[in-house]
Amino acid sequence: MNEPDSVSKKLPATLVVRRRINAIREKLFAAWTQPTLLVRWWGPQGVACPAAEIDLRVGGSYRIANQFPDGKVIWIAGMFEVIEPPHRLTYSWKLESQNGPVERVTVCFVAHGVATEVVVTHERIPDEAARTSHERGWIGCLDSLVRYAEQQAVIE
Repeated sequence: MNEPDSVSKKLPATLVVRRRINAIREKLFAAWTQPTLLVRWWGPQGVACPAAEIDLRVGGSYRIANQFPDGKVIWIAGMFEVIEPPHRLTYSWKLESQNGPVERVTVCFVAHGVATEVVVTHERIPDEAARTSHERGWIGCLDSLVRYAEQQAVIE
């Protein structure tokens, strides 16, 4: 028996966002995995990262605080599944304040001479509204990582 469209099951969505950044992948991998560096760039414009906790080992956990302009803080948390410095990270992703499916993020750092293509693949997204929100967030995060890399180049 066929199910009506209104009750048909949707597969979880996947999102891929990529950006070429003028920095070597070792520096970008460090910026993504060291809490003291992550708090300097994480978040789309208008969202600050007041704290980050990272236990960088397979099975290790992480927590990243996102503070919004109204002062509200949400925590993203998960566990590392794959760590291949400076090439790839895979980790689970969940908002601590919500009961919902555990999503997965893979970040690849692909060398292109002195530049790096950062490819974020976000899987197991429960619906299109969440996918759209994640897309805005990841584009904003990568914009912030570009600004961070540019500032670091000026300092060096």
